[in-house]
Amino acid sequence: MTTNFEIGDILLEQYSLENGLRVILNPDDSVPVVSVAVYYDVGSRNENQGMSGFAHLFEHMMFQGSENVGKAEHFQFVMKAGGTMNGTTSSERTNYYETLPANQLPLALWLESDRMRSLAVTQENLDNQREAVKEEKRLRYDNQPYGQIFDILISMIYKNFANAHSTIGSMEDLDDATVEDVREFFRIYYAPNNAVLVISGSFESDVAKALVEQYFGGIPAQPLPPQIDVEEPSEVAENYREYHDPLAPLPAFLMGWKIPPRRTKEFYALYLAGKLLYDGDSSRLYQKLVKGEESVTQLFGFTDERRGPSSVMIGAIPKPDKDLDRIRTVIVDEIRDLAANGPTSEELEKLRNQLINSEVRSRQSSLSRAQSIAEYALYDGDPEVINREIHEMLAITGDEIKAAADKYLNTDNRALLDVVPGSAG
Repeated sequence: MTTNFEIGDILLEQYSLENGLRVILNPDDSVPVVSVAVYYDVGSRNENQGMSGFAHLFEHMMFQGSENVGKAEHFQFVMKAGGTMNGTTSSERTNYYETLPANQLPLALWLESDRMRSLAVTQENLDNQREAVKEEKRLRYDNQPYGQIFDILISMIYKNFANAHSTIGSMEDLDDATVEDVREFFRIYYAPNNAVLVISGSFESDVAKALVEQYFGGIPAQPLPPQIDVEEPSEVAENYREYHDPLAPLPAFLMGWKIPPRRTKEFYALYLAGKLLYDGDSSRLYQKLVKGEESVTQLFGFTDERRGPSSVMIGAIPKPDKDLDRIRTVIVDEIRDLAANGPTSEELEKLRNQLINSEVRSRQSSLSRAQSIAEYALYDGDPEVINREIHEMLAITGDEIKAAADKYLNTDNRALLDVVPGSAG
């Protein structure tokens, strides 16, 4: 793939407060809005056995009020100011973000600093949010057809508990959690020296710096969290499992492969292989299974990007009269062909255009920029990666995609989950 792609660098200014909070400023006056993203270096990977689901629980707890903000008032303040907001949890991090009219930057910083400084960790809030998480699990996982299959597959791919358990966690672990457990989790992981703050959009840097110091400068640092081990053997934890889903109307399957960590050449090559195989209407598997044979109601593929060992997942739900084994054979054959012959020159050009278009679109959004910058700062210690990664991906060759597909996907070292409709019995 050629790399003569010209795009201006995103302007960044980074510094740290005395308490260790990393701050990155990205001024851009093209639209009169500002986005604030706060990323905490805590996800399900940081949880110990018996304490799973704590990171996700805190995503909920962080909206339950703090010293100067009442329960659920964070939402109200942002929406009344004409903004949007949310928070999410992954294996790698927990994030919170707002996009507001540019003149509302002080509001966003005040809200985020107040809960970093003085979250209301009470028995009442813990009980309420524990029940909210249980209800979320019932709605999104337990009572949805195929709702649990990705979590099951993750447990089949990874052997290390830090990697293998679900982000939503165990309801038994949450039931056992005490207020003291939750307060200690907050103290360890929700400290300024375990966080990154990014401001992207229309603002004056000097004004933003003064506001950041005003609102965050007095929050005390904490001892760094314990180091974690996310190392994995090369083999998947489990090659095959049959799962009976009482809510599934049709059989399905999901396959998963363990691959190298993010930001390695082989990871990039496999990410691009995934785009060729399953990403979009022009992908190989969509063309064969959805448009060609018309044999599936749903085709899905996903690259799970992690700082440690990552994964690729591919699966399908067939139409009622179609053979599941035949569909699986098509997928395996396409992987084998990519591993043997690599992508065509036309596919490489398509990939290149997709990457460039995606990069240009993401740079147009202050929130997208803020989130990407925060991830690079948190994961890599270097937000400037945002200006390099597109070139690193464009430099991946067809031979590198071919070799990575052969090494990691064209192999029996994979997890296969067969989903059978109805209860076991």
